[in-house]
Amino acid sequence: MKIIYLIPLLLLTNCYESSRNCKEFKTGKFYSKVVINDKLFKSEFTRTKDLQIEVYNNKIDSSKLRWINDCEVIFKTINPKRMAEKKDIHLKILTTTDSSYTYEYSYVGETRKQKGIAYRVD
Repeated sequence: MKIIYLIPLLLLTNCYESSRNCKEFKTGKFYSKVVINDKLFKSEFTRTKDLQIEVYNNKIDSSKLRWINDCEVIFKTINPKRMAEKKDIHLKILTTTDSSYTYEYSYVGETRKQKGIAYRVD
């Protein structure tokens, strides 16, 4: 008899899908938080349709954007100064809220991914 009560609960939990309204975050002003090796990194950035300008530790970094779909983008540093900056970065938006999104990113072709949260400023 208890199994009858569990069936509707299982059906409801299987139908749950996290929200992803990625189009809302393709442009705008944001700040981001990422924890790497127990250290918090923060940056601010402005994103247009095909360009992102980021400020981190009082340094400005600019990247060209190539959107794969509404939730995935490739960043290509415009003026790389080091070898690591020459590698493209793949970012995927995992979930969204009305004012933030959770994402994962990695260098293109690498399997090790980092996660972060970006918050809308404007």
